[in-house]
Amino acid sequence: MKLKYFKKKEFKCPCCGDSKMHPEFLKALDLARGFSRTPYKITSGYRCQKHNDSLTNSKPDSSHIDGLAVDIACTDSRSRALIIGGLVEAGFTRIGIGNTFLHCDLADQLGDKKKDSIVFWMY
Repeated sequence: MKLKYFKKKEFKCPCCGDSKMHPEFLKALDLARGFSRTPYKITSGYRCQKHNDSLTNSKPDSSHIDGLAVDIACTDSRSRALIIGGLVEAGFTRIGIGNTFLHCDLADQLGDKKKDSIVFWMY
């Protein structure tokens, strides 16, 4: 699958090097990036279970494990607004907002773990 704005290596697990991202998730993320009209720096993509378990604040059933989530670096209000706007326009309905990053996932649409249809949360 060819993406316009991303390379597969951006989503690799730092532990094992795998990049088992869901193809429909990647299509939606690429679409969101186009809508946002600002670069996305992926800080966390796919996570193997071992890597996920090594992280202090990660949930054991994180959507990153299923290739259905990413974290995007974001440190200013303007970029945050542009990125969130693009994500929502592309159909993302699960967005977490941190001081230095945004989390987005499609677990409610492509997975079976989380059933919340629209949810935003703060870290």
